[in-house]
Amino acid sequence: MMITVREKTCAYEKQILSLRAAFADSSRGRRREEEECPVRTAFQRDRDRIIHCSSFRRLKHKTQVFLSPEGDHYRTRLTHTLEVSQIARTISGALRLNGDLTEAIALGHDLGHTPFGHAGERALNEVCPSGFKHYSQSLRVVDVLEKDGKGLNLTFEVRNGIERHTNGEQAVTLEGRVVRLADRVAYINHDIEDATVAGIMSEDDIPLAIRHELGTSKSARINTLVMSCIENSIDDIVLEKGIKEAFDELHSFMFAKVYTNPACKSEEKKAVDMIQRLYYHFAKKPENLPAQFRGIAERDGIGTAACDFIAGMTDRYAVRIFNELYIPKGWSKTDDLFI
Repeated sequence: MMITVREKTCAYEKQILSLRAAFADSSRGRRREEEECPVRTAFQRDRDRIIHCSSFRRLKHKTQVFLSPEGDHYRTRLTHTLEVSQIARTISGALRLNGDLTEAIALGHDLGHTPFGHAGERALNEVCPSGFKHYSQSLRVVDVLEKDGKGLNLTFEVRNGIERHTNGEQAVTLEGRVVRLADRVAYINHDIEDATVAGIMSEDDIPLAIRHELGTSKSARINTLVMSCIENSIDDIVLEKGIKEAFDELHSFMFAKVYTNPACKSEEKKAVDMIQRLYYHFAKKPENLPAQFRGIAERDGIGTAACDFIAGMTDRYAVRIFNELYIPKGWSKTDDLFI
């Protein structure tokens, strides 16, 4: 029998990757068995499925930190995802981990994020009967919501990395743990840049001790953090003690300076109110949900269906639906009234 391209790739993985890496031909498998692709490994296939899914495309119109920013230079959930992927792949490659698995997790980690960033997440968490966390919703997107309810049928390793990319238990693979760190490295550093563009802060506002330890620019900080991870990670993904302490201090600084800054968050209450009013509308009138979500309402409950629908909205779509439901339309006369 002729060996396939996929089999050659899997054999090559065994030659070049660390023994601590996750190997594609040793995956714990998918929720539903499928015939293997002759060209792509299981993790390469997962990456492609995520890139081509509708939830991934919608990330370009979802807020990162600044709600519906005016200007072309602010991050969106999509550009954040791409930055996470790039940082994670750099670390993964240097540690000889599986880059395809790393990339798939990184590209899928925020698929369940709400419109209006963490404000939308908080809004749904307050009203949904079972609560709402974007990382759990990201897993639900790939398992249940994509492909008209069929899901993407991803491998266990990708699903586990997506679900555990932010809080709680660590991912079972080192690749998943790399994405968890890369997510934090990416968002803190690009939020500094966005906040600087917005005039909220400057690099000089960052405490001197932190700048001394991590660097005085975005690229310098990312390089410091990436190199620290590469040089100190063996059995787990870690930073050197002093670097980690400075990074934690930087996060605390950003929380006080940007994440809770009234200038950044002035519109959040409106976003929260809008998301919650949308939820109450669809929870009371499930017949107004699209057909796919009416089916979910029958199976999983109306509250879950309303959350699924709203969480999948882009910022501008949420505003449009809210306007259609609650903002009066301008009245216009027609010519035949005067005939």
